Amino acid sequence: MKHRRSIAIAGILTLSLAACGGGSSDDNGGSNNNGGSNGGGGSGITKERLGMMLFMDQSLSSEGNQACASCHAPDHGFADPDVSSTAPVSEGSVSGAFGNRNAPTAAYAAFIPPFRAATSFGASPETTAKFEGGQFLDGRRPSLKEQAKDPFLNPVEMNNTDPADVVSKVRNGMHAEHFKEVFGDDIFTRPTDEVYDKIAEAIAEFEKSSTVSPFSSKFDAWLAGSYTMTPSEANGMLVFQNKGKCNNCHSLEANPEFGNKVLFTNFKYYNIGTPPNPDNPAGAAFRDGGLGESLENNGGQYAAIFSDSDYQGERGKFRVPTLRNVELTAPYMHNGRYQTLREVILHYDITVSSAEAGFTPAKDYPEIDSNIAAELNFGDPNLNPALGLSDQEITDLEAFLKTLTDGYM
Repeated sequence: MKHRRSIAIAGILTLSLAACGGGSSDDNGGSNNNGGSNGGGGSGITKERLGMMLFMDQSLSSEGNQACASCHAPDHGFADPDVSSTAPVSEGSVSGAFGNRNAPTAAYAAFIPPFRAATSFGASPETTAKFEGGQFLDGRRPSLKEQAKDPFLNPVEMNNTDPADVVSKVRNGMHAEHFKEVFGDDIFTRPTDEVYDKIAEAIAEFEKSSTVSPFSSKFDAWLAGSYTMTPSEANGMLVFQNKGKCNNCHSLEANPEFGNKVLFTNFKYYNIGTPPNPDNPAGAAFRDGGLGESLENNGGQYAAIFSDSDYQGERGKFRVPTLRNVELTAPYMHNGRYQTLREVILHYDITVSSAEAGFTPAKDYPEIDSNIAAELNFGDPNLNPALGLSDQEITDLEAFLKTLTDGYM
């Protein structure tokens, strides 16, 4: 069902981008003119539109049944429409193949900075973070282009043998002529790694487009003065900023590094004490080391800011995601533990740490019980009391979060 759905979406996006021009930025922020020797002749296809086509192309998987859009569906906030808290991980091209993480939204990923030492932007007043940025939930790739290369080769995702396998599919597929138009008639005579790099570059260009990051929600209309929040939405924003402490990490502050956009994240890494998901395909006993595990395995690429002794202090931490389109992107958390926004809010209200709220270590104890953010110290609710949100405040907070869904404007 998931794979048939992405075919339908392809038609929608083809229409939406049919008249699009060029002029978006490349992976290093430069101007994007078509990179081929043809200079954009023929149909005048842009790198962005080529990237959309590749993003939608199921034939680029081993079984010909999975595209990037299969797990990042445009009409589902660029997340997977076919997962839930009881089936939290996307199925790969090979039937029955699963990883161990809930696929994050691809929307607004273009604004995630490279993995780096934490800056002062959006710093939590209670919990400090050493690192920020990087693609994937654990920051293991520095850019959209590098991220786009991994799913093609992952055996529990698109399951191709190697870059040459992917290049062969593009060279012999429906987009070969478009690919030559953008990157030059001789593109397929170039080294495999160079062609593979161009495939990822085109996909990254699409992911940086306004189709993927439209800023078209009620909240954006409110910022522009063309929408008046309901009393519930307005009060929910106050709860978000103050009593709920959501703003500590999902910053409402306009980010000057990205054109003063409000991205609802500070890009930093925290362990928020998420309980394990007993329905994770990796098994109920699985514990995800997050950033710490990534640094342990891949820290060499970040040698300038990372020392080998740092990774234990980063275990269980994941990058704060954007809340844009959060209404559409259930299940929530890196392991898909929660199905509803209300469950997430109750998690942050530290009800799982309270014996009176039915706290049971086997079910609700944090997946990684070290390095937990100060705001969410599950060890002693008397030292770190619950937020104490009322039912109405929770309802209002949900209403505000739903103003972040794109498509209003």
